[in-house]
Amino acid sequence: MDTFVVPGERAGLELDEFVCLQYPGLSKGFVRRQIAEGSVLVDGAQAVAGKRLRTNQVVLATIDWERAPQRPVDPGVDIPILYEDDHLMVVDKPAGLAVEPEKWLKGLGSLAGALLQMAEERAPEDEEGGALPFRPRLVHRIDKDTTGIVLAAKTLDAERALRQAFEAGGIEKRYLALVEGELGQPGDEPLVLDDPIGPVPKKSGRMRVAADGKPARTEVGVVEAFDGYTLVRCVPRTGRTHQIRVHMAHAGFPLVVDRAYGRRDALLLSEFKPGYRAKRGMPERPLIGRLSLHAHEIVIPPLSFDPEDPGPPAGEPLALTAPVPNDFERALKQLRKVRPARSRGRFGGRR
Repeated sequence: MDTFVVPGERAGLELDEFVCLQYPGLSKGFVRRQIAEGSVLVDGAQAVAGKRLRTNQVVLATIDWERAPQRPVDPGVDIPILYEDDHLMVVDKPAGLAVEPEKWLKGLGSLAGALLQMAEERAPEDEEGGALPFRPRLVHRIDKDTTGIVLAAKTLDAERALRQAFEAGGIEKRYLALVEGELGQPGDEPLVLDDPIGPVPKKSGRMRVAADGKPARTEVGVVEAFDGYTLVRCVPRTGRTHQIRVHMAHAGFPLVVDRAYGRRDALLLSEFKPGYRAKRGMPERPLIGRLSLHAHEIVIPPLSFDPEDPGPPAGEPLALTAPVPNDFERALKQLRKVRPARSRGRFGGRR
């Protein structure tokens, strides 16, 4: 049995929140089950997960470690922080890293594991029990092979406010996507895709445009035009799984690299540069060998993270940008050089 005395700075926390800070890696759901089963006591008595704690109360915990889920694994890679304050953290996720532990590959690293490790490293050395200074809470996801912005809350109140803002459409996410085909020119009226999206029957994780799907809306604007390809900015107004990938493929402009909804798993220079030959005895290196999608920008409106102050928040929106990664920029550089745009109208029609 572990014993924790509630310090003054943690007074007011709900019991499950306090316990999660004491045990890095335990999920909120598991902690709540332990509390409901009577494995966590407050001043010797059973309590509910939402009980708010007072200074100097004593929390007794007997965790069933045999039933405890595996903690998220730290991938051992640096995660750039784009912005951080007392309430939230915005990071730049690299390609090939899942946001949450994958169902069948829990031993692999994830962004959740990296953020948890980051929080642990910030814990004061003299903190009794190694309690976390904050518990990172991912409030949205992007695909494993998508790069760019991911937002995490550092407090429960921030998590609630950010989730509500996402649900209300108040947080705007903007993606860069390199797609096949000629969608138009910069400055053209944005294309609005509002086809409903639902799962493909008997294909776990695969989505499609379907009449019985959930409403989905994506706004698409041309950023840069090439001969046979287009760099677009996609703004999803809803949050359906694989929304941008499904919408663009259904519209006839699949991502250049998308093994699920497109036609290739890597973009090679030899595909569009006449006369190109790889060095003898050396395999050609892909310009980009993963999903050609980058979570480039996010705009967060002023939010109140204080439940005791329900008034309208003050301040300006927070706008953040994740740099275009090297592989994505490498593909764009070669397209600018080898495949500059010809004079065309929208959807490839000549002017």
